[in-house]
Amino acid sequence: MSDLPPPANMPPDGNLNGQPQAPLVVNFQYVKDLSFEVPGAPEIYTALREQPRIDVALDVQARALQDGGNVFEVTLQIRADAKTTEGATAFIAELAYSGIFTVNVGADVLEPVLLVECPRLLFPFARNILSDVTRDGGFMPVALTPIDFVALWQSRRGQGAGAPEGSMLS
Repeated sequence: MSDLPPPANMPPDGNLNGQPQAPLVVNFQYVKDLSFEVPGAPEIYTALREQPRIDVALDVQARALQDGGNVFEVTLQIRADAKTTEGATAFIAELAYSGIFTVNVGADVLEPVLLVECPRLLFPFARNILSDVTRDGGFMPVALTPIDFVALWQSRRGQGAGAPEGSMLS
């Protein structure tokens, strides 16, 4: 069916009803990378007497999929490191959860849409995946608290050149 030409009366943007395009469209979302490691298995399961301390790191990356286009890949990267009170690694979970977004906004608001709104939409799904993988790995599920993506974006902007590479638009 993809070999058929578009109808003669089809506008170039595919918008048949003449309505303005939505400012943000989630085209699809997917697990880009997922890793779960228990380096001390099986001994860690018998030696673990209390819940491990879990440190979580989060980053957001966005990139245009075509030069000058309005389609972007936004990736929410989460890393959870769990350590016992003795300092042994209980587990390491890493997740890169991405979405492909069509963004129809002005250049002045493009960055906050990509680095605040898009990850806000991805977060509940990434949170669920991280919870499931840690539970399925034999530990209590990691239940991330909600993230203030506005504060995260503002702190990165305030750092300017000190922001981690790739955390802003690239």
